[in-house]
Amino acid sequence: MRILGVASASAALTLGLAGNALACNISEFKAEAKCDGTKGVISVTDKDPSGVKATVTVFLQSNGADAQQVGDAQVVEGTREGVTIDFSEDWKPNATYRVHVKAGNQVDEDIKPNLVTPSEACKSDETSTPPATPKPSEKPSEPAEEPSKPAAESPEPSESESTPAASTGDNAPSPAGDSNLAETGSSSNTGAIAGIAAALVAAGAGVMFALRRRGAAKTR
Repeated sequence: MRILGVASASAALTLGLAGNALACNISEFKAEAKCDGTKGVISVTDKDPSGVKATVTVFLQSNGADAQQVGDAQVVEGTREGVTIDFSEDWKPNATYRVHVKAGNQVDEDIKPNLVTPSEACKSDETSTPPATPKPSEKPSEPAEEPSKPAAESPEPSESESTPAASTGDNAPSPAGDSNLAETGSSSNTGAIAGIAAALVAAGAGVMFALRRRGAAKTR
């Protein structure tokens, strides 16, 4: 009997510890203010391994009291890895929010401490950049050069202009008294010299003929 009692107590203790391990606890919930692009959100993460359904409600605080509820309450079933739900809220810097969790008969309390948002709000992606103004020292850009005009085409010369006039000096008759030899620089006494040469040739021929006759007479 004594051994049976010890065994029963050990089993009860083990079951109690297991039950406590699987019980939902407020420490398994975490709230955080974040930015989703340009919009603000309040994220609540449930890391309850038992998977107990929990209802989460978020309230904006003002002077220690609830000013307004953020959206509608949401239901989350936690896991060991964690499940996150988001509340869309355009939160202001350094604002305070109260996050309440109710999970069956196990949890019905706020996440402590209250959530305080960052000191800087979510920034917009579209930032207007003023156009750059030129400095006084910068010179204005010079205008582009105008394209040069094509040179005017010169008119084609007429037939009378392109063909040089034929020279008429070669076909004109030479003046009287001027021979062709005179035009080439020869002397005008060429005729007289030719006559004298002919006479000398004839005289030489006569002398040769006379000498031949004399020689023939001697041989006889």
